[in-house]
Amino acid sequence: MTGWNFCSDNTAGASPEILDALVRAGRAGAKMPYGADPLSQEVEKRLADIFETDLTVCFVATGTAANSLALAALCPPYGAIYCHRDSHVNVDECNAPEFFTGGAKLVALDGPDGKLDAGALERALGQGWAGVEHHAQPAAVSLTQASEAGTVYRPDETAAIAEVCRGHGLGLHVDGARFANALAMLGCTPAEASWRAGVDVLSFGATKNGALAAEAVLFFRPDDAAGFRYRRKRAGHLVSKMRFVSAQLDAYLDNGLWLANASHANAMAARLADGLRGIAAARFNHPVEANELFVSMPPAIREGLAADGFAFYPWAAGGPDCVRLVTAFDTPATAVDAFIASARRHAGGG
Repeated sequence: MTGWNFCSDNTAGASPEILDALVRAGRAGAKMPYGADPLSQEVEKRLADIFETDLTVCFVATGTAANSLALAALCPPYGAIYCHRDSHVNVDECNAPEFFTGGAKLVALDGPDGKLDAGALERALGQGWAGVEHHAQPAAVSLTQASEAGTVYRPDETAAIAEVCRGHGLGLHVDGARFANALAMLGCTPAEASWRAGVDVLSFGATKNGALAAEAVLFFRPDDAAGFRYRRKRAGHLVSKMRFVSAQLDAYLDNGLWLANASHANAMAARLADGLRGIAAARFNHPVEANELFVSMPPAIREGLAADGFAFYPWAAGGPDCVRLVTAFDTPATAVDAFIASARRHAGGG
């Protein structure tokens, strides 16, 4: 094999099961629009069963909409949302959270390996903003699961952050674009990784894990969902033929496809990491826990890999030699092995 695109799991195709589900939905005849169809309602019930609790489900087409509208439901325009410095909502949403909240302030905190720490959050909240009209008012915390460093919050870590949130009256949101990858690594139930650990709202992602364009916002506290449907419509994400979003999620959840896809992506990342660890010049910037790797390699290796047809992103946040490698549900083991072989050859190791 020559070359493979490791830039992102967004470069991956779509699961055949999901494509088949879309064809079936297209042949099913006339159905009510805007989520009033039976399939959309069935997916809502299925998510409640999977998460073992009553919840409010709202479907959207993109992760940016899911995150931004979820945060708008938790935070007033004069509020503050605490997040990691490298989080997607802080770096990669083109100010959408600020826009959809009507001007809320993102307060970016540092933390090792892409994760917030309960102690650091407590110290940040101890600055005395609450109740002072000159300051943005603390309103919410947003975590990324799996993180932008490819690391995973354990349920006890999430619970510790949730406890801080409760102590200060803040809502807890999780950007779960790669929630399935995190869950596959943790081996716990969806409930244990979300509402049982204190999460209030989860952006449940499918697009990076085999869907075309399908995300769901899950509210574990009904009061938080009040008004969300109006925000969704105003934002242009009340899809008229919602059944085609629901069809993707239905197939995604059926027979555990979402976890099978994520498990494969994680396994390919672990395989890639194992192979690169044998190269003395390769250095890992973070633990490899889901399906992302951040590796620093000298120019000779990086340039040689590119010449061999492999694509990946340079990652300036990790230093001048750092690259990000992302595996997906459809990454073949042969592509991983070819990448390792190419890296070894250009490192002078064979």
